[in-house]
Amino acid sequence: MMSVLLILLNLVLFTADRKAALIMLIFTAIFVAASAGLYLYSRKGLYTGLVSFAQGFGAAEASLLDDMAEAAALCDKSGYLIWMNRSFEENFFAGHRFSNIQSIFPDITNEILADLDGRSVIHSSFDDRRYLIGLSPSTMAEYDELTDPVMPREADHAVIALSITDETELVQYRQLYEDARSCSGLIYLDNYDEALASIEEVRRSLLTALVDRRISNYVNSMNGVVKKLEKDKYFFFVLSKDMRRMIEDRFSILEEVKTINIGNELALTLSIGVGMDGEDLQADSEAARAAIDLALGRGGDQAVIKSGDDVRYFGGKTAAKEKNARVKARVKAQALQEILNSADKLIVMGHRNGDVDSLGSSVGMWKIATSFGKKAYIVMNTVTHSLEPLYRAFKDNPDYPDDMFVTGEEALELLDSQTIVTVVDVNRPSFTEEPRLIQRADRIVLIDHHRRGTESVDRATLSYIEPYASSACEMVAEIIQYINIRIRLTPLEAEAMYGGIVIDTQNFVNQTGVRTFEAAAFLKRQGASVQKIRKMFRDSMRDSRARAGAIERAEIYRDHFAVSRLDPTDADSPTVVGAQAANGLLDVDGIRAEFVLTPYNGMIYVSARSIDEVNVQLMMEKVGGGGHMTVAGAQLKDMTIEEATDRIKALIDDLLEGES
Repeated sequence: MMSVLLILLNLVLFTADRKAALIMLIFTAIFVAASAGLYLYSRKGLYTGLVSFAQGFGAAEASLLDDMAEAAALCDKSGYLIWMNRSFEENFFAGHRFSNIQSIFPDITNEILADLDGRSVIHSSFDDRRYLIGLSPSTMAEYDELTDPVMPREADHAVIALSITDETELVQYRQLYEDARSCSGLIYLDNYDEALASIEEVRRSLLTALVDRRISNYVNSMNGVVKKLEKDKYFFFVLSKDMRRMIEDRFSILEEVKTINIGNELALTLSIGVGMDGEDLQADSEAARAAIDLALGRGGDQAVIKSGDDVRYFGGKTAAKEKNARVKARVKAQALQEILNSADKLIVMGHRNGDVDSLGSSVGMWKIATSFGKKAYIVMNTVTHSLEPLYRAFKDNPDYPDDMFVTGEEALELLDSQTIVTVVDVNRPSFTEEPRLIQRADRIVLIDHHRRGTESVDRATLSYIEPYASSACEMVAEIIQYINIRIRLTPLEAEAMYGGIVIDTQNFVNQTGVRTFEAAAFLKRQGASVQKIRKMFRDSMRDSRARAGAIERAEIYRDHFAVSRLDPTDADSPTVVGAQAANGLLDVDGIRAEFVLTPYNGMIYVSARSIDEVNVQLMMEKVGGGGHMTVAGAQLKDMTIEEATDRIKALIDDLLEGES
C-alpha cells in the first residue's frame, strides 16, 4: 500500500518538476524492490513468529490458570469433568477419582447444569469446608489449550467453566456476627391480679417470688439478662444464638409458669414479645413492643417474634380467660365519647359477608353516635340470606332513616376529615366491607373480639380488642352501659345485639363468660325478645337439608378429625350453613376438630371448630385465616375444592406430627 502511494506521488510530481520526479523515482524503485523482497522471502518467517507468539501466549494463559490459587475446572452439561487446574486437583481430586462434579458438590444438580444460560453462583460444601462456586456456560473451542490427554474426551462441545472459592472463614465470621446480634424481649403476666386475688394474702408474696425465680432461671439458662420493670412486666436481653435455642425450646416457660401452684385457683399465664434482626437496639425494642401488643391482642399465653415484616407465633394453646374487671371497658367507653364529641359523623362497618354479630354491633355503634346527635351510617355492600330478616326489620321501619345503610362507594363519598370510621367484629383491613375507608380515614375506632393476626388496623385512634369476649355485640353492650349519657335501646336494636351474642356463642355454649350473660341481661332489660330472635333466625328447610347433607358427607380423617364439603347450590346462605354444619359435627363423640369447606363466589370458605383439645385458630392462620382457639375460619383463593381439602388434611398431619 505504501508503494502504491509513492508511485501516485511520483506521477503528480512529474507534472510539477521532471528533474525532482526522476530523483524521487529512483528512491521509489528502491523502496518497491525492498518491499517486494521482504514480502517474497520474509513472509513465512513473520507468520511463523506470530503463530509462535500466539502459541506461547496460550501456553502462558494455560499455565496461569493451572497455577493460580483459586480452583477451576471444566465440565460438560452432564457434570462430566473435562479439565481441572492444580488447585482443584489438590483440594478435591487428591485421594479420589471423581469423574463428575456432582460427586464433589451434590448441590450442583442436573437441573442447574441443564438450564444454565448465564453466570450463576451456588454455595456448597466438601469435607467440612464451605465453597462459593461460580458456573459460566462456554464452548470447548475456547479451551483448546487446556485439554489434558489423561482426562476423558467424551465431553460435548458445550462446556461449563467452574471457579471455586473457599468461603469457610467468611461463613464462620458471618455466623459469629449473626450469633452476636441482640434480641430484645418483653414478658407480661396475663392474669397476675386475678391469680393473686385467688389465694390468701399471706401467700401472695411467695407466688410473686416463685414467678420471678422461674422467669429469671429460664432467661439465665439462655445466657440472657432479665430485669423486672413492674409487678407483672419484665424486660430481657439475649443474643441471637440463644434466641434460636428459645425457639427450638418453643418457649417452654409458657408451660412452666402454669405449673406454679401454691393454692391459687387460677393458673398463671404469660405473654412474650421479641424483637430481633433490627438495625439497632432501638429498632429491636420497638419490634418487641409491637410483638407483645400482638400477643396480648391474641389472648395472651403465647410468644410472638417480630423480625422485620416476618412474625412467628408460639403457644397460644389455651383459651383467653375472661377478666371480671370492667375498668378497661369503662376507659374505652370514655375515650370513645371524647372522640365522638370532636366529630360530625360516624361510618361503621363490619366484615364482608356480614353475620348477625357484625350487623348487631354496627347497630349498637350507630345508636351510640346518634345518641350524641351525630349523623351515622352502616356500610353494607351485600346482604346475605341469613341477615335478610334483620336487615329488612330496620329498612322497612319508618323510625329509622332511609340512609341508615349505605354501600362502600357511598361511604367513600361521605368520608371527610370530621368523620370517624368504626370497624367492628373484624381487625383485618382486607376483610372489611370497604378497605379503602381505612386507608383514607383520619380517625379509626376498632372494636373486635377476634385474636389479632399479622394483618391488622395499625392506625387506630382507639383500639379495643378482647379475645375473651364472646362477640362484638357483648363489647358494644358494655360500652353503651359505661357511656356518660343514658342510652335507651329500642327492642329491635336490643334484639339485633342479643341475636349477635346468641349466634356467636351457639346459644351460650361457646366462648361464654359471666360478662356475656350480664350483657345479655342488659339487652333483655332493654326489651329484647328471645322468641322474636328465634323466629327471625330460623333456618329454611333447604338450608336444614344442606346442613344435614354436609354432616352426612363428613370424612373421618386420622381417626379424630372430620372434613366435609357443602354444596353451595343446596343452600340459601352457603357460608352460614357451612359454619352451622361444623358446629353440628362438634356433637360427634371422638371428634377433636372438624372442618367444613364451602365453595362460594370464587373462594373456598373453611369453617373450623373444636371443643378444647385443638387450637383451630393456629391452624387457620397458616392458610391466611384466624379466629378463636375453638372457632376459626379461612378463605382460600385460587384453589379447587380438592386442593383445599388436601391442604386442610396437610394441616392436620402437621398438627399430629407436632404433638408426637
